[in-house]
Amino acid sequence: VAAGKITAVLPHDAEVPAGARFEDFGDDVLLPGLVDTHVHVNDPGRTEWEGFWTATRAAAAGGITTLVDMPLNSLPPTTTADNLRTKRDVARPKAHIDVGFWGGALPDNVKDLRPLHEAGVFGFKAFLSPSGVEEFPELDQEQLTRSLAEIAGFGGLLIVHAEDPHHLAAAPQKGGQKYADFLASRPRDAEDTAIESLVAQARRLDARVHVLHLSSSDALPLIAAAKADGVRLTVETCPHYLTLTAEEVPDGASEFKCCPPIREAANQDLLWQALADGTIDCVVTDHSPSTADLKTDDFATAWGGISGLQLSLSAVWTEARRRGHGLEDVVRWMSSRTAELVGLGDRKGAIAPGRDADFAVLAPDETFTVDPAALQHRNRVTAYAGKTLSGVVKSTWLRGERIVAAGEFTEPTGQLLTRNP
Repeated sequence: VAAGKITAVLPHDAEVPAGARFEDFGDDVLLPGLVDTHVHVNDPGRTEWEGFWTATRAAAAGGITTLVDMPLNSLPPTTTADNLRTKRDVARPKAHIDVGFWGGALPDNVKDLRPLHEAGVFGFKAFLSPSGVEEFPELDQEQLTRSLAEIAGFGGLLIVHAEDPHHLAAAPQKGGQKYADFLASRPRDAEDTAIESLVAQARRLDARVHVLHLSSSDALPLIAAAKADGVRLTVETCPHYLTLTAEEVPDGASEFKCCPPIREAANQDLLWQALADGTIDCVVTDHSPSTADLKTDDFATAWGGISGLQLSLSAVWTEARRRGHGLEDVVRWMSSRTAELVGLGDRKGAIAPGRDADFAVLAPDETFTVDPAALQHRNRVTAYAGKTLSGVVKSTWLRGERIVAAGEFTEPTGQLLTRNP
């Protein structure tokens, strides 16, 4: 490593080059730092929910060296170039890891999309159903067409929360503590219908689109067919859909609430199959925290979001190895493909000459029991509390410098990233 870059990858028994510092990690595994392209940092404006200081520390503790911040839940949202500058100014002194930014596509900001693109956002987030915050309204089909046509015109990427509002409105809305009632209120067909319409738009406009946080396995045949037809479609899922099941969610336990919801074990099995065969491209956290008081025991009114930055690698590895997958698969889903999604594949996501020297050192066979008090998240509410996970992150390195080890952090050295021209 020199000047923050990997200059060579040598055989394990090669002579140490003159002037190089040698680090021996014993039986631990050196991984490329993870790239998490779906994180709600909420800073500025809702920093009591999270913030760049705490979010990037939690990410670093979990082996993540790059994150891309979502445009909503901060005030202001990242929907204009001026708002992006505000967010970058807030993030710059607080970032323990590298940070990039998504822009937002709203009903009334088509004129702002190209300036945001030119300012370096990695793409644009849109909702097809209510987002949960009033300053970030959803797009109807006509507004989606306008925004997608504009984004396609300059070669951008639209990333979409795909749940159809009409199917959601038609679903039973009971409220209360029963998880089964909440699950019924966010049916699979809401995802399936939204994805079907999104695919049709992408096909017609030859646009690049990405489906966020897929939870419905029923949409997988449609996604596979679209990809086979050459539609420029990518898809992500999340650790909580791959490791938690509806059957295990206790009534009133809204730390498990997210939208779309955690579904049944049989659904989860199909998501894993789709990851293995490439129908699903990557795994990201959708880290979406809130203050503890917003996680009431009423699933209808509790904030919907799972905090998972610090635990994502261990959670996915625990289930992946149980299902016969290797660490190389986890790296592909959580580092290589996420880096490629946002155009950072030449810098991040692999241990190879010319890439940034970003590493996670993992003890894959060591286990730990999740203690919320040990998390770096600002609000230590977690659906993983008490679970025993495999894979302990021993240290994390950013551009060749160790930024966390044994719970000790350096001062922030993360850089703010922009989309490659």
